[in-house]
Amino acid sequence: MSSTQRLSRLADGSDSMETMLQPSLRSPWRRMLLVVLATILSLIGIASAGYYFAMRPVTLKIAVGPQAGDDYKLIQALAQVFARERNTVRLRPVVTDGPAASALALKSGTVDLAVIRGDLPVPKQAQSVAVLHKNVAVLWAPASTEPKGKRKGSKTAGIAAITDLTGKRVGVVGRTEANAGLLTVILQQYGVDPSKVQTLAVPVAEVADAVRTGKVDALLAAGPLNSKIIGDAVAATAHTGREPVFLSIESSEALAANHPSYEAASIPAGAFGGAPARPDNEIKTVSFSHYIVAREGASDTTIATFTEQLFTARQIVMGEVPLAAKIETPDTDKDAVIPVQPGAAAYVDGEEKSFLDRYSDLIWFSLMGLSLMGSAGAWFASFLRKDERTSTASQRERLLDMLATARRCSSAEELDAMQTEADAILRDTLTAYENGAIDSAALTAFSIALEQFHNAVTDRKLLLADVTSLPPVRGARPQAV
Repeated sequence: MSSTQRLSRLADGSDSMETMLQPSLRSPWRRMLLVVLATILSLIGIASAGYYFAMRPVTLKIAVGPQAGDDYKLIQALAQVFARERNTVRLRPVVTDGPAASALALKSGTVDLAVIRGDLPVPKQAQSVAVLHKNVAVLWAPASTEPKGKRKGSKTAGIAAITDLTGKRVGVVGRTEANAGLLTVILQQYGVDPSKVQTLAVPVAEVADAVRTGKVDALLAAGPLNSKIIGDAVAATAHTGREPVFLSIESSEALAANHPSYEAASIPAGAFGGAPARPDNEIKTVSFSHYIVAREGASDTTIATFTEQLFTARQIVMGEVPLAAKIETPDTDKDAVIPVQPGAAAYVDGEEKSFLDRYSDLIWFSLMGLSLMGSAGAWFASFLRKDERTSTASQRERLLDMLATARRCSSAEELDAMQTEADAILRDTLTAYENGAIDSAALTAFSIALEQFHNAVTDRKLLLADVTSLPPVRGARPQAV
């Protein structure tokens, strides 16, 4: 049934007000149900989007090099494990020429993490996340050629101590120039003028030839104790028939005190294998650390997650890259050489925040904000409907005025005009109710007024019809109806 038909039936009295308003009474509830359902779906969508953005993988770019080095192989293995395990933090290695170049990349802000050497200049914005491994300095000299009558395999060297390096040529194993700086620090500790010691870079593959031809008098290498580079260089020296004589840094503790980036360390007997053992006794040396550092300002939550993943993946990577066993937690002391990243410190100290700890304030403020927005929206909607409520009230008053007028009206045409006006008032009132401008109580009051008006119009029309049908009385004056 159309709205026009319902209004016509209500106007002529064939239907009651309650019957006609049943669809209208259901309409606001249906609309409210749709609004509630849409709100719930919106909240679910917002929550799903928030969860997706909160849990989607974060990729951190890490500068490491050189590509042929042990550090790159370890970082590459870790990146593969992170991807295979579908961890929330992923790694993207950025190849550099070495730790110094990696530090510059971090300083420039082109990467999030970097693998650097602790004995090289550290960017001010660098914060330690983990100790990737510790390198030891290994100094040795080939034993001098055996004179006649000497037992084969005996060790005699023209260089027996670091102070004997004056005027000698020292080959620095590897391609990095940083180890030349390490040699300078060692020489200065023993009062040897570095300018009187000639240094030259010697690749591992050329160590044997350099020793055999007398190109070098001693060699320096730096790396983990299980480093293949050091092992190969020591073995290459021995293969020339001249057993390596290791030079002990007896002043390692004093050197570490003067240079905080170094630590006193020792190389155990037989660390590099061989027969006889190389070295045959424990010797003192110094060590320095390779760090994974993060740029200042990196997300504490992301770095804490990365640190947790790092130490979890360490167990998996060890089988492929034994160097992973050397990964250690950073120094969390305030006087550490490189300040620790807060997220890494939280993981080390067991103070990681849970999801609710991290986002409880945000959730609480979001709920408060939604509540305030809902209240403000309700007030604003009520404010917008104020004029509509006022109009409805004035129309109800107009209907009551027409009720009084209809009872003393003397014209059927005037009653029809008022009926048409009442139809328009009915239409506006139903619209106001469906829009929520008036409530059920106001609609009930209007229904009573409309019903009384309808009854008054009907009664008045009947009375006028009866009066019109009576024959006029001769000689009688017409009386007002």
